[in-house]
Amino acid sequence: METPGQGMDASGALDGEPFAWYARMRREAPVHIDQEYGALYVFSYDDAQRTLSDYAAFSSARNGGGPGESALGASIISSDPPRHRQLRNLVTQAFTPRAVNQLAPRISTIIVDLLDQAGAAGTMDFIEDFAYPLPVIVIAEMLGIPPSERARFRRWSDAIVSDTQMSFMQAQREMADYFGRLIAARRAEPRDDLISHLIAAEIDGQRLSGIELIGFCVLLLVAGNETTTNLLGNAILCFDEAPESYERLRAQPELIPSAVEEVLRYRSPVQMMYRAATGATAIGGVTTYAGQPVVAWIGSANRDEAQFPNPDVFDITRTPNRHIAFGHGIHFCLGAPLARLEARLALEALTARYQAVRRVPGAPLRWMDSSIVYGVKALPVTVAPA
Repeated sequence: METPGQGMDASGALDGEPFAWYARMRREAPVHIDQEYGALYVFSYDDAQRTLSDYAAFSSARNGGGPGESALGASIISSDPPRHRQLRNLVTQAFTPRAVNQLAPRISTIIVDLLDQAGAAGTMDFIEDFAYPLPVIVIAEMLGIPPSERARFRRWSDAIVSDTQMSFMQAQREMADYFGRLIAARRAEPRDDLISHLIAAEIDGQRLSGIELIGFCVLLLVAGNETTTNLLGNAILCFDEAPESYERLRAQPELIPSAVEEVLRYRSPVQMMYRAATGATAIGGVTTYAGQPVVAWIGSANRDEAQFPNPDVFDITRTPNRHIAFGHGIHFCLGAPLARLEARLALEALTARYQAVRRVPGAPLRWMDSSIVYGVKALPVTVAPA
């Protein structure tokens, strides 16, 4: 993989500011072939959007299924139509706007409990004390899993998105074993939780297979955890960079939904997604070959000058804001309504409770060891009560 100057470290993991590299690539090589791995990188908004949505030309499938298939390989994120449509129809009922909105009172309670525990001393690690446990508790309760498993969940989800193949494979095996046992228990004794509902779900005579059930649980845990944790942490980084935005949200809380969208654009929690070319397809003057890896750089697309005026300005009133932080097309993130709800309720609580939330001066930022997700491992902050 080409090392993009200040955008990546030697391992390929994103550091805090890949945006100058993105801008240079959009100018000089908006469609770029990595000479070492043969992967095709696309950096512009239009090309990234097409890569994510044109499933006939850019496949999400990672294998052909069958014995030995991995859990993530059997999940929605790794499937193409028509199976993708069947899988999504089976699980989408848990993420309808109505179903998600019913979670709001419980999410608000969790937020208040976490802030009560974390904010009394005037300082906290925003990731460890708030941004990480919030979505994990929500997802654990949806799946019917005790919160005591949080530490194990964090280790697994961090490994899944890391750039270390051994960690990725080990985490998948451990998660598949864990959820396999949990699904077997729910088959024997159903409860009022998401896993039990998915086991019973049926559309047109179709049900989720065992490996598909495991794949969905793994995907929900990892995607729901990493996306929301980094969305919240990145919001604090944005407000620290532009403190007037936080002050404005305190005065005009009705702008919070728009601010969430701008965080998603400006510091996207997911910076890139993989596809595989299905054959010879022209994109940006380059022709793909069958099986060629294609990388849509979402973080670059969301800073594309052709789509967003003044893209390097954090503007909580930006309209329109057609970012693709949650993907595009049939693979648009199923959990987007839940992530948006958690972020909105969190920012409402933070701005009501604290006059300011500021990063501790001089505290070093340790970025995620990943070229996919973007966020910090820890974020020491000071909080000033309102």
